[in-house]
Amino acid sequence: MQAPKNVLQQLPNLDQLSENLTQDTSEILTRAFPSEDLARASAGELSFGIGFMDTGEADLPVVEEVDRERWVNAGVRAVNKLKDEGEGVDLTGEELIGLEAIVHIEARPAILIQDGRFFPPPAEWQNLESQRDQIQLNFKSVGRIEVINHPTYEWVGTGFLVGENVIMTNRHVAEIFSKRGCLGRWEIEPEMTAKIDYVEELGSLTSAEFSLTNIIGIHSTFDLALFNVEMTSSTGINPPQPLKISSAPPANLLGRNVYCVGYPAWDGRRNDPEVMRKIFSNIFNVKRFQPGKVMSFSSTRKILTHDCSTLGGNSGSCVIDLESNQVVGLHFGGRYLQGNSAVALWELTNDRLLRRGNINFI
Repeated sequence: MQAPKNVLQQLPNLDQLSENLTQDTSEILTRAFPSEDLARASAGELSFGIGFMDTGEADLPVVEEVDRERWVNAGVRAVNKLKDEGEGVDLTGEELIGLEAIVHIEARPAILIQDGRFFPPPAEWQNLESQRDQIQLNFKSVGRIEVINHPTYEWVGTGFLVGENVIMTNRHVAEIFSKRGCLGRWEIEPEMTAKIDYVEELGSLTSAEFSLTNIIGIHSTFDLALFNVEMTSSTGINPPQPLKISSAPPANLLGRNVYCVGYPAWDGRRNDPEVMRKIFSNIFNVKRFQPGKVMSFSSTRKILTHDCSTLGGNSGSCVIDLESNQVVGLHFGGRYLQGNSAVALWELTNDRLLRRGNINFI
């Protein structure tokens, strides 16, 4: 089997990548799977995982959790084959899975966050270290939207603080626990309550929960919704500061470094569930930091696409420009390793709903 083009496009420079991968395999594994939490994951205390694209091959090998070193080694073999023989080289099923794993670990990682700090990034993303303090400050303003008394869901997506007491998320997230009232205004379902928890990190034993009090509005055109949020919590925790929202497009937009912050969840509808479940030591539902690049922008649709490694629970995540650390987009959908879509927020500075929400445009 040949490697899909969308996987090849996300690989770093093959010569440099091959050199990076000559290090001890255990170092690569440590970046992807912090050992102190693997035992808890396998004991069922954590739910961890990353979704990969469906390759369409029914005979891909099953790789158990204990075989993590095996598939990383298979990925290293695949990288060296590509470097030596070119993109048309045939790869085994195991090497293809391993190559996709290397893309995740080295090129488009979904980096775990613990105690407000992100785990060490791979070589290609060492520039993140120079912005660590500001990036980690932004983490505090992104939370998981949770619902009480919903018949199916305990949490429904990601949201982030965009004004003094305003949360932004996706329309399709809000609609899960909201309805139109008799006057046509949106309201939270009467039997349900909703909140945002700004923590929900790997291994966290604390929370930072703030109630969503009412719906400012749900956009009729874009996959966007605004909620008012309380600025005091039952535990006395101080609220975070609103993120800075860019009022103008970044220069040289295409190929620009960006990152998402959100809560990737099990996403078996759009990604191969066997690969998601069995290749990785599956951690889902906790906050992650997901760097990538802008792929395209449509001024007519007001949509940008990016290649950060997102899954379903990332709905409502912020897309932040790495250089300015300002939010440029609201992520609303996509497919892992193929591309994701986000509302270009700088295009909505005069939008009636966002003006009503008093968004923190810079």
